[in-house]
Amino acid sequence: MAFDPTKDKVLKQWKCDETGLVISINRYGEGEAKIQIGPRIFIKKDGGESQRRAGRLTMEDLTWFYEMIDEIKDELANHVTPE
Repeated sequence: MAFDPTKDKVLKQWKCDETGLVISINRYGEGEAKIQIGPRIFIKKDGGESQRRAGRLTMEDLTWFYEMIDEIKDELANHVTPE
């Protein structure tokens, strides 16, 4: 079965203003909600946005993610059915 972009939903998203790193909670169709790390969003010289893959995380990325992890974990728990 082919990927259907209309079934891919972003449930919640966080962005690090300093590095452009984006963390999001996504769900495909009726599947399990999962965390996605990336992309990075950059501001181009003309003021527009450009996205790139997250790649390797810097200490600044990791520190920001560490500070956000409890909020992200709680939000993910709201979207996951207990087993």
